[in-house]
Amino acid sequence: MHTTVTLLADAPAQLLPARQLMAFTLASHIILVPLGVALPLITLVMHHRGLRRNDPVALLLARRWSAVMAVQFAVGVVTGTVLSFEFGLLWPGLMGTWGGVFGIGFGVEAWAFFLEAVLIAIYLYGWRRLKPGTHFLLGLPLPAAALLGAFGILAANSWMNTPQGFTLDAAGKPVDVDVRSAIFTPMFGPQYWHFVVAMLVTAGYVVAGVYAAGWLRGRRDRYHRLGFTVPFTLAAVFTPVQMLLGDSIARSVFHKQPVKFAATEMVWRTDTHVPEYIFGRLHPDGHISGGIKIPQFDSVLAGFRPGTKVTGLTSVPASDRPTPAQATIAHWAFDLMVVIGSLLLLLALWYGWCRLRHRRLPDSPWFFRGAACAGVASVVAVECGWVTAEVGRQPWIVYQHMRIGEAVTATRSTSLWIMLGLVMVVYVFIFGSLLAVLLKMRTGWRLADARSPAGERHEGPETDTPYGPRPPVPAGDPPPSGGPEAPPTEGGRP
Repeated sequence: MHTTVTLLADAPAQLLPARQLMAFTLASHIILVPLGVALPLITLVMHHRGLRRNDPVALLLARRWSAVMAVQFAVGVVTGTVLSFEFGLLWPGLMGTWGGVFGIGFGVEAWAFFLEAVLIAIYLYGWRRLKPGTHFLLGLPLPAAALLGAFGILAANSWMNTPQGFTLDAAGKPVDVDVRSAIFTPMFGPQYWHFVVAMLVTAGYVVAGVYAAGWLRGRRDRYHRLGFTVPFTLAAVFTPVQMLLGDSIARSVFHKQPVKFAATEMVWRTDTHVPEYIFGRLHPDGHISGGIKIPQFDSVLAGFRPGTKVTGLTSVPASDRPTPAQATIAHWAFDLMVVIGSLLLLLALWYGWCRLRHRRLPDSPWFFRGAACAGVASVVAVECGWVTAEVGRQPWIVYQHMRIGEAVTATRSTSLWIMLGLVMVVYVFIFGSLLAVLLKMRTGWRLADARSPAGERHEGPETDTPYGPRPPVPAGDPPPSGGPEAPPTEGGRP
């Protein structure tokens, strides 16, 4: 019988809907993660520029980005909390057995969310209410809190890829947990820095893409120029760094998770002089159809020489490795991520050449078309990275210790399918509301810009809130209600 059919027949009925539910919520949440992790840093860079150069346009951009940061953080907390609950609801075998080993990562992430929420509230409240230097200093911990949240979730995920920091008793239960060892696993460093830089690059291209689209529509003022230049420069500087980190993490997977590497590269048998396939499809008998074949290149990428031995999928039993279909999915996701990264690198080099050589922005509309698409492409690359990481680890939820089928809930599959449908409806509403709020904010800002003289300092978006101290009403102004004036007291104040 076909290997894939055999494995699916042996899997619990709950496995497919549980995986689909987890995949959908994770794919939805990760759209917001780049802005949650990196937008605070980008905002503070713009804020610092505004203070150092006494630039009202830079301060206006920083204020508006801080409002966007707060809105997306609120939605990100909701979608992230759903994921946390799903670990316990969908995978009780994982949390019941291993939660005491790697659960510290989720605890760190929860504290980071709480700290970031407080810091965002203080930062928003501080516009026009605190001294400029004090306000900026109070915002400085924001990027650190965002990185702390990434630290927690990447510690948990890297442990699932390379579990350590425990011993097993006679019943196969983990004991003698070493928390430090469980956090700092062999894959933690490569995963963490690859993820953090990916978030910075993605957020930079997303923010810059908004102003690139405005530039293509003829908005060539300093507001759009500055709104594009600062985030795009940050993203362009870190794009080649991200390519190097991606190469590093791929080599770490080659050494620490050889079967996962074999799935990602569709290597069927252990051998040297292994060719590299760009796209293509792996069949159950091991042959690859389609794609572009580059002889010996996979061995060169893995060990810098054609004679490097690459472990194949058949080095382990079929029950301990991804199916050919899963390997093809992981391979396509990895290749698409690399292709997008390569195109972004070319865009960054184009930008760097014009800035360093000619001291100006590129004048080609094709550059700005590429920049406008770069944000969406970066998010797609992030999604592909997670698909590669999670599908390539199949069938293990804890690598070489627990299979996914052993961790799944006993809830009926029908209930899980219904839950998936409800979650999809709710998420459409949540993301639709987020988009509506952002578009409403954009419209309000454009109306404010149209009413304000050039160069005038704008009110921050949060000054319209009914909470917090209100600006004083000048003496002699009629009361807001239109009723009779109250008798003034000393100083003209009621």
